Amino acid sequence: MEELIAYLARSLVDRPDEVSVGLEQREDAIVYRLRVAADDRGKVIGKQGRIARSLRTVVRAGGIRSGQRMLLEIVE
Repeated sequence: MEELIAYLARSLVDRPDEVSVGLEQREDAIVYRLRVAADDRGKVIGKQGRIARSLRTVVRAGGIRSGQRMLLEIVE
């Protein structure tokens, strides 16, 4: 899933080399933390958060398929 998130984010931003995805285990979920360059954050979020919502939907769907709760956070 980390590779998929990174691939999708790299295709959206101007500086793909600054994209990184971290993993955080919580008691109830797996949280993927997406970091991009400050200039590219708006491109990953999209107008009214549409792209971010779509990315989160992909992550949640992957979690359902694997039987785990997965979340995506876009961090600064």
